[in-house]
Amino acid sequence: MKFSAFFIAILFSISFLQLHAQNEIPKGFAKGYIVLADGSAIPGYIKENIRSNASLAIIEENGGKKRNYNGSELMGVYIDSARFLCIKGDFFKVICEGDLYFLQKASNASDKPVYNGTEAVSMNGTEGKINDYFFYDNKSQQLRLLTKRNIPAMIETSFNNCAAAISKAKEAGDDLPRLKQAVTIYNTRGEK
Repeated sequence: MKFSAFFIAILFSISFLQLHAQNEIPKGFAKGYIVLADGSAIPGYIKENIRSNASLAIIEENGGKKRNYNGSELMGVYIDSARFLCIKGDFFKVICEGDLYFLQKASNASDKPVYNGTEAVSMNGTEGKINDYFFYDNKSQQLRLLTKRNIPAMIETSFNNCAAAISKAKEAGDDLPRLKQAVTIYNTRGEK
């Protein structure tokens, strides 16, 4: 009788430790979820290698194995409060979203080939370098690099005659991060 009570206590302790371990975030990981190319979402714990090699690792919430994904296999990623879109294998941090997205490039996948079986068929990646800013038109799915030289033209073509957004964008001048305010105005036009 004493042995069975002792055995039950040990089993209870082991079960408690396993439950506690499943709720802890593994070292080097953050809570989040990924959205695969087919639109399905996988919640879990994410260790990002976005800057270094345009990839991440995820341990599924339900205790699954660790899996690695690169940007060409994903539509997006949510890590804590940060959101990333994946376009042509690159990760872009979402600064502002709506009809017009304001993005900051977070990876460079241009040196990673895409494979068809064992044969490399094309190169991944987008123009620009890490930390560059982009407009992404959600309807046309067109990504446009912002530079100090092309800002005036981008303002006119991206904000589609929204006077308030154009005015705010012109106030930003060469300070590209300040374009967030103009994009927010453009995305909330017509809201009451």
